[in-house]
Amino acid sequence: MHRKLRTGLIALSLIVLAACQTPSQPQTETERLNAFFERAFQENLALSPQRMTALGIKKEYDRFDDISDARNQKRMQLAEKNLAELKTFDFDKLDKEAQLSYQIFERQIADQKAAFPFRFHNFPVNQMFGAQAEVPSFLINMHRIDNEADARAYISRVRDTRRLFGQLRDNISEREKRGIIPPKFVFPKVLSDARNVITGAPFDQGKEPSALLADFTAKIGKVELDTATREALLKDLNQALVGDLQPAYQDLITLIEGLEKKASTRVGAWTLPDGEAFYRNQLRQITTTHLTADEIHQLGLAEVKRIHQDMNAIREKVGYKGNLKQFFAHLLQDDRFYYEQSPAGKEGYLRDTQAMIDRMHGELPELFGLLPKDKLQVKAVEPFREKSAEIGFYNSPAMDGSRPGIFYVNLWDMRQVPKYEMEALAYHEGVPGHHLQLSISQQLKGLPKFRRFGGFTAFIEGWGLYSEYLPKAYGFYKDPYSDFGRLSMELWRACRLVVDTGIHAKRWTREEGIRFLSENTPADEGEIIKAVERYIVMPGQATAYKIGMLKIMELRKTAEEKLGQKFDIRAFHDQILKNGPLPLDLLEKEHLAWLATQTRQG
Repeated sequence: MHRKLRTGLIALSLIVLAACQTPSQPQTETERLNAFFERAFQENLALSPQRMTALGIKKEYDRFDDISDARNQKRMQLAEKNLAELKTFDFDKLDKEAQLSYQIFERQIADQKAAFPFRFHNFPVNQMFGAQAEVPSFLINMHRIDNEADARAYISRVRDTRRLFGQLRDNISEREKRGIIPPKFVFPKVLSDARNVITGAPFDQGKEPSALLADFTAKIGKVELDTATREALLKDLNQALVGDLQPAYQDLITLIEGLEKKASTRVGAWTLPDGEAFYRNQLRQITTTHLTADEIHQLGLAEVKRIHQDMNAIREKVGYKGNLKQFFAHLLQDDRFYYEQSPAGKEGYLRDTQAMIDRMHGELPELFGLLPKDKLQVKAVEPFREKSAEIGFYNSPAMDGSRPGIFYVNLWDMRQVPKYEMEALAYHEGVPGHHLQLSISQQLKGLPKFRRFGGFTAFIEGWGLYSEYLPKAYGFYKDPYSDFGRLSMELWRACRLVVDTGIHAKRWTREEGIRFLSENTPADEGEIIKAVERYIVMPGQATAYKIGMLKIMELRKTAEEKLGQKFDIRAFHDQILKNGPLPLDLLEKEHLAWLATQTRQG
C-alpha cells in the first residue's frame, strides 16, 4: 500500500474511533484501589517464574526463581513502595469489600516487614523442603509440555539448575556464618533425596531412567512431534542432565557433607540468634493471634485430655478391655488395619481413597452453596522423595484449570497410613478440605488476585482440620474405627501445640518430643520421628491447624446458638469461604457482621 494512502486511512480511522467513544467515567476509589492491587500482584508475580508456572502462566517458562538475598531485598523494597501507595487511598470512600482488601493487604506487608530481619532463620535444605527435592518435583508436577517450545523450556530449566544451586550454596554458607546450621538428623535425609535425583539413566548408563528422564520422555510422547525432533530433544535433555544438573547436585552434596560435620543435636528456635523473638513472630504470623507459646502449650494439653476421653468412649464401644494406651498398641499391631506393603496394597489405598472422595463429592451440595470447579487427582508421592516427605499434602490447581488439584499421599511405609485414618485424611486434603477451599478461593469473582491466590496458614489448615470433623454429622465415619481415626488425627494436631511449643519455647529435646507423641498417640514410631523432625525445621507451622479449627468451630457454635432453627449450614460455610483465606481476627469480624444481618432478617 502506498505510504500517503496508508497514512490517510490511519488518520481517518482515528477520527472515527474518537467519534464513537463515549466520555470515560471517573473511577471510584474502590476501582482505583483494585487496579492498584492488580498492578501490585503482577509486579510480585513477575519476580517468580515458578509461581507463574504454578498458576498456569507460561512466562519465563525456562527459568527457576532467583533465590538470592538481593531478590529478597527487592521484594521488601517493592512491599514498602506498595504500602506507601496504599496509604494514598481514602479508606472511608471504599466499599465494604475493598476495605477488607485494604486491611488484608496492609496486614500482609506488616507481616513481611516483621519477618524480614529473620529471613536467614531457616534451613534452605531440609527433609521437608528445599531445591534438592523441589527441582524434580516442580518439573514433574508443574511444568506442562504441550509443544516443542515447552519441551525446550523444560531443558532450559534443567540447565538453570546450575545457577539456582549456586545461589542455594551461597544461602547455606551465609547461614553458616551466622551460626544457623540444620540439626544433625537433617543431613542423611537431604543427602539421600539429592542422590536419588541423580540416580538412573543418563547418570548411570544401563539402568532404569531417572525420574526426570522418565517424566520428560512420557510428556513429549504425548506431543505431536516428528521422530527427528523427538530424538533431538531427548539428546539435549540428556546433555543438560549430565552436564548441568548432575554437577549442580554433586556440588551441593559436597557442601552438605562438609556442613554435616559441624552440625549438632541441639534443636529448637531458641538455639538460633535472637531465637525467642523469631519464634514469637512465627507464632503471631502463623496463628494470626496474639497467643503466647505458653498459652498454646496449655491449650494443647487440654485438647489432648478431651480427645483421649472421646477415644476411650470408642474403645469401650468396640469392646476392647484394655486401657487406651493398650488400645493404641493393639491398633499398631493388628494387620487388618493396614494395606499390605506391595504394589497391589498401594493401588488399593489410592483406589479406595478416590472412592471416599467421590462419595463426599456427591454430598457437597447439601453442605455448600459454593462448590469447586477444578478436578482433583489422588497420587502417590514420587519414589525419589517418599522417604522424607510428609504423609499427605495438597497442590493447588492451575489458575486456568489446565492442571488439577493434586492430593499426594506417601505410601512408602503402609504402616504409616492405617485404614482407620483414610477417611479423615481424604477429607482434609481433598473435599471438603483443601481442594474445595482453595479451588473456591481461586474462582471467587470480584476479589483481587492477591486474595484469591494468597493465604493465611491458620485459616487454610484450620479449615482442613474442620473438614475432618464436618462429615461426622452427615452419615460418614459409620465404622467406629474410622471415627477413632478421625479423633486420632485431631489428637495429632492437638499434640502439635504441645510439642512445637515444647521444642521451640520450652527447650525440649528431639527425644522429649518423640516421647510425648509415643505416650499420647496411636502413631507408629517412624511417623512420630518424622513428625517431630518436621516441627523442628518448621517452627510454629504445626500450631496453625488446631488453632484455626477451634476458631471456625467457635464461630459455628455462635451462629447455631443465635440463629437456632434458622441456622443454615450452607450459608455458614459460604460465609466462611466467600472472602478467601483471612486472618482469624478478620474472619471473626466478618462472621459477626454477617450474623448480625441474619439476626435482623430473622
